[in-house]
Amino acid sequence: MPSPSAPPVPHLATGLLLASAGSIAFSGKAIIVKLAYRHGVDAVTLIMYRMLFALPLFLALAWWASRGKAALTGKDWLGIVGLGFTGYYLASFLDFWGLQYISASLERLILYLNPTLVLVLGWFIYKRRISSLQALAMAVSYCGVLLVFGHEAGFQGPNAVLGALLVFGSAISYAIYLVYSGELVKRLGSLRLVGLATSVACALCLLQFVVLRPLSAAEVAPEVIWLSLLNATLCTFAPVLMVMMAIERIGAGLAAQTGMIGPMSTIAMGVLILDEPFNGWIVAGTVLVLAGVFLVTRFGKPAAGR
Repeated sequence: MPSPSAPPVPHLATGLLLASAGSIAFSGKAIIVKLAYRHGVDAVTLIMYRMLFALPLFLALAWWASRGKAALTGKDWLGIVGLGFTGYYLASFLDFWGLQYISASLERLILYLNPTLVLVLGWFIYKRRISSLQALAMAVSYCGVLLVFGHEAGFQGPNAVLGALLVFGSAISYAIYLVYSGELVKRLGSLRLVGLATSVACALCLLQFVVLRPLSAAEVAPEVIWLSLLNATLCTFAPVLMVMMAIERIGAGLAAQTGMIGPMSTIAMGVLILDEPFNGWIVAGTVLVLAGVFLVTRFGKPAAGR
């Protein structure tokens, strides 16, 4: 007789499918952003449109997830605004900005370093131990990114440095969100927090556009509008729900490991849709990053205790 803690096979299969689909959908964001940049739009305007279309969806999610729940306190709102700023506004804007200068493949590999950044922040803030195996795994991952970056810098020049730094800043910003979101997730629930924090980020992106750009900058090619609508729905809102549903069925650890399909799908879409290069450097770098992150997530629990 199976143990009560073991998920039924149908739940396992559904969870793996949801985690895979969510990871691939998230990865499509970089492809859509690169396609939109071909129509002369800038990062401030592009992220404004993405968040404009996503805002009603996340407001609806926040309302649905808040039904029957306790009212938010002032401390809750302060945490939501702070997490919305770091985890969704700043991380998204730096990511969009960085994609102006580097390939979608390199962007996804840099973002996939996120578990290693969470590990470092946990060591720095909470004095959590980092084992020698985890340190070695982190070194392997960063060597993989440097391998791909070095190849890309050869034909992108200084722009590759700027783009990589911006995307790395995005990864750090989101890692800060993950480190500090634990308490609020327990109190509010993951869907409620995501809905509220992302709504805050949407409002910040709209405000940023109003402050930094004239309203005439909103006049963009029709392709940008349709790509932004696709980005907001298929590559932003839908994968959030799919990953959350996957975690409910198979747990966060297995969902995260299934998410390793993300960088590979980004590389495949970059080659097929954007005509990005595909060579031994990218293959080797991707293998190193995935291997290192797998080891970090696989052996993360023993060193994560406070």
